[in-house]
Parts: sequence; C-alpha cells; structure tokens
Amino acid sequence: MKFLIPLFAISFSLNSLAINIGDKVSNFSLLGEDGKNYSLSDFKGKTVVLEWLNHGCPFVRKHYDSGNMQKTQKLAASKNMIWLSINSSAEGKQGHVNTEGAKEEMQKYKSMALHTLLDHSGKVGKMFEAQTTPHMYIIDSQGVLVYQGAIDSVRSTDQDDIPSATNYVAKAINEISEGKAVSQAKTKAYGCSVKY
Repeated sequence: MKFLIPLFAISFSLNSLAINIGDKVSNFSLLGEDGKNYSLSDFKGKTVVLEWLNHGCPFVRKHYDSGNMQKTQKLAASKNMIWLSINSSAEGKQGHVNTEGAKEEMQKYKSMALHTLLDHSGKVGKMFEAQTTPHMYIIDSQGVLVYQGAIDSVRSTDQDDIPSATNYVAKAINEISEGKAVSQAKTKAYGCSVKY
C-alpha cells in the first residue's frame, strides 16, 4: 500500500498542466541549432507549434522515419505557422545534443522545423510540464495555448499504425487556419519520458 500512494501522486501531478488550455503563454528564450537565441516573442502574431524532441526515442523515430512528422511540419509552414522543436535532454542523458549535433539531426531526419531549440536546463520543458517525446503544443497568434498532447491517436512505435491514426496536430492546424476553435484541445501525450 505504501508503494501505491506515491505512484498515484505522481500520476496525478502529471495531469495538472502548469500552462492550461486557454492560458496566455509566458515568453521564453532558448539557444537554437544555429547558435542564436530565439524567444517566443520573436514570433508574435504567428501561430507556433512546439514539439518536444529526442531522436533516441522510438516513438519519435516512428514519426520521423515514416515522414509523418515532416509532413505535419510542412502543413504548418503552408499555413504560415512557426514550428519549433525543443530538446530538453540534460547533459549526459539520452538525446542530449549541442548546437552542432542539433543541426546534424535536422539535416539527417530532414526536419522542416524552423529551428531546434536547446533546453538543457529543462526550464522550458518544466514550464509546460512536457512529459514525453513527442509532446506537442500549439500557441495561437494571440499567444494563447490552444492544443497540448499527442501528435496522433495511436500510442505505438509501429509506422504501420500511422495511416489509421487521427493526427491531432494536423487537425488542429487546419481548424486554426480556418478560423475555428480546436475541437480536441487536450489529448494524452505518449512516447518516451523527457530526459530532464
């Protein structure tokens, strides 16, 4: 019984977002793969998609190796939205990269994100309570969080599941571009744990 109580407490805390749907997102600044600092405020007036990233994670690899993530990134770009990948892997942990490593990964995996941002301290990841890779967030042009959760509806590492899955992020991108409210604003993220 003593073992079950802390597990329940952890499970409960993961479900309480530091930033909730409908909240204005505070500004943050991180180093990009090109060695320059980027702030959320740099993209004021634009819809911004945030993707928590770790290429050592099989769930991330599912979406990159299949081209699904790049296809979703391309959709966002076509709607004049900004896509930022964020790596919160701490030094010495799986997925940790420096600026050069992040640049190489973007090329290797043909990422269509505008930038990969390095959150080695985990400060931004913890601000959003990002729990998994991938964990997806969409901030609208007013700076309000309008989506958080999974990229799609099938919690697996199998690429064959992608065609039958609902891509929640693509759906939200299309709804936002049509001036509609996001119909599924919050879903349960799945993937590997963020390596803080």
